[in-house]
Amino acid sequence: MDTGPIGGSAPGEAAISTRGVTRDFKAGQQTITVLHGIDLDVRAGELTYLVGESGSGKTTLISIMCGILWPTLGEVKVFGTDIYGLSDTALVEFRLNNIGFIFQQYNLIPSIDAASNAAVPLIAQGMGRSEARARAVAMMDKLNIGDQAAKLPSQLSGGQQQRVAIARALVHQPRLVVCDEPTAALDAASGRLVMDLLREVAVAPDRACIIVTHDNRIFDLADRILVLEDGRVTHDGKDMPEGH
Repeated sequence: MDTGPIGGSAPGEAAISTRGVTRDFKAGQQTITVLHGIDLDVRAGELTYLVGESGSGKTTLISIMCGILWPTLGEVKVFGTDIYGLSDTALVEFRLNNIGFIFQQYNLIPSIDAASNAAVPLIAQGMGRSEARARAVAMMDKLNIGDQAAKLPSQLSGGQQQRVAIARALVHQPRLVVCDEPTAALDAASGRLVMDLLREVAVAPDRACIIVTHDNRIFDLADRILVLEDGRVTHDGKDMPEGH
């Protein structure tokens, strides 16, 4: 099965489609349902936010959307591919070729410098190290941290580490970018810079970006805001509902 770069969608078509997605967790003898039959489409060409209180299921949902956490029940399609119908090996390859991740835990490799960390997806795809590093530094330059390329993660601030993680997620120009609080550790100016870059790289007719955020400084940049409460989508619109 071909899990390389996938065909695009027309603007407004679904980049991610979930049907009946439920996720249960065991807690001792109890079963806790975190997601309750989520039916949701994330449209191509849009910057989609997922917001909600802590514990509402946001991180669980995006982890399922991008093939990291299996649903207990339900189906997930990414640009038409049923990702949980793939073999484990094919799923890993699909993620590598099509999805960029920006998570709260930066997961940088401590023993290699910032540019090498940002180059990891390209090297995993088979690109030569020299070219991969050059492309990584170019992406870091867009995030105003190109001058930090030779530093180890331990020599960087939290905000700088976060921007290295963002560069790593975007360097291979994935079709789908999935972000968990990408501006949380950044000041307002840096946060806007990151959001501008996400829109430039990730929002196009054949691409999509979904962002989990609590950052009301960037709500105005969303094309669409989804509110998750107790594992259910309770709002879908351009603006935040009153009371949130």
